[in-house]
Amino acid sequence: MNNDLSVLIVEDDPHVLLGCQQALTLEDIPCIGVGSAEEALERVGDNFAGIVVSDIRLPGIDGLELLTRLKARDRSLPVVLITGHGDISMAVGAMQKGAYDFMEKPFSPERLVDVARRALEQRSLAREVSSLRRQLAERDSLEGRIIGRSPAMQNLRELIANVADTSANVLIEGETGTGKELVARCLHDFSRRHTKQFVALNCGGLPENLFESEIFGHEANAFTGAGKRRIGKIEHADGGTLFLDEVESMPLPLQIKLLRVLQERTLERLGSNQSVAVDCRVIAATKSDLVESSKAGEFRSDLYYRLNVVTLELPPLR
Repeated sequence: MNNDLSVLIVEDDPHVLLGCQQALTLEDIPCIGVGSAEEALERVGDNFAGIVVSDIRLPGIDGLELLTRLKARDRSLPVVLITGHGDISMAVGAMQKGAYDFMEKPFSPERLVDVARRALEQRSLAREVSSLRRQLAERDSLEGRIIGRSPAMQNLRELIANVADTSANVLIEGETGTGKELVARCLHDFSRRHTKQFVALNCGGLPENLFESEIFGHEANAFTGAGKRRIGKIEHADGGTLFLDEVESMPLPLQIKLLRVLQERTLERLGSNQSVAVDCRVIAATKSDLVESSKAGEFRSDLYYRLNVVTLELPPLR
């Protein structure tokens, strides 16, 4: 069973809620409890990995309306309803509307655990099928963006599909004109970060005195001409992807600062002593041999290893 899967229990009776949580916890089933359907709807987002166990009778929005709203968001989400003795016909109607199962009060801890496990197994299987379908769709879509039938291009598309939805930093190596930014965009577009920003910066296209401000940002009056605060490329890419093209051109002092950002997931804007938390995936591209550059003292080897978690080598055009 996927360890990310959990049970969301919706129950306004604190004693029943506590009993459900204890029964599941004793069987090592992750769970969390809320007291209303409104709270449940706040917790069940687009990426909710789990199932819902809800009492039918709740203050405000009842369990049947909660079932309807949850199924409108995610048809594959298993919803188990808890009923009282007089609610059996209501529960049967709920099953016809898509409820996974129902349990009549009072129910045993074993009954709850059994239903939860079966629902979680179904949820896990449905998510695996959905993931496989998405991967197949991405592969088909990649063929329209990364064109070429050679074994090298087929292998490249396969690597992109496999790496895209991971959190690993990627180093793209290839000659000028081989499509490094296109590959970086594909890695972003086919990842879970695709709804956030893809921010590109050409490290070879900026004078050194402007580079630090461009990538790390600055506070107001941090230097002459800095009239107001400006966030840098890294902050702009928060939650998304930062693409550093021609990374071999980055000045050595800034390589040290970038390394610290990758290690600590925080940065300091120019003119500030306050750390800002950032979460962005870094994709770097180079036309140079960074191993040789490291040996020559032109590129930091520790930064190279931070960027080079996964390497994609683009075939030459010739």
